[in-house]
Amino acid sequence: MDMIKRFLLSTAVGIALSCFAGMSAAQDPPDVIIKRIVDEITSVIKADKDIQGGNRHKINLLVDTKIVPYVNFMRMTQSAVGRHWAKATPEQQSALAREFKGLLTNTYSGAFSTYRPDTVIEYKPLRMQPGDPEAVVRSTVKPGKGEPIQIDYYVERFDGAWKVVDINVFGARLVETYKNQFSAEISSNGIDGLIKALAAKNKAIEAKAKS
Repeated sequence: MDMIKRFLLSTAVGIALSCFAGMSAAQDPPDVIIKRIVDEITSVIKADKDIQGGNRHKINLLVDTKIVPYVNFMRMTQSAVGRHWAKATPEQQSALAREFKGLLTNTYSGAFSTYRPDTVIEYKPLRMQPGDPEAVVRSTVKPGKGEPIQIDYYVERFDGAWKVVDINVFGARLVETYKNQFSAEISSNGIDGLIKALAAKNKAIEAKAKS
């Protein structure tokens, strides 16, 4: 995956993980919320040369302050684990959500340094009716070089606030991609096997980042 694609996917994942809480977020339509969060993330990157240079500490800080505090990982993890979720104990469900959060954060946080100022993001008109509990926010990302890329955000309303529950980037749904991987691991090694596999992958990514 080239540098532009890595940035696009990292930004999309960041938004997909965000829980848009607060009175203002609850009142705004989801496309307005998505645009605001994207603008906040890219503004921080534009203003910080260390992040642009790949400073892992600052990149992780950006993820921790702009994304992690507002994440509802349980919903995404439940969707990714699929039919096996009902078989997991509450302790296993918590462990799965913790490790899945770590996987997404560790996998994509380093890609924020690949953002380029000439990238343009356009949003299509939102199609939804008042009172709808879910919607799709469609955007087109136009890098300075290369073909435009479609990114779709699937949002649902939780406790009066809009939250992204899945995204489609490069024609692939994020949750569905992990769902296939998780199902194969559970079929071979059980739910505890998936937890161990995710924990091992997180440790490997973190160790590589420190090297």
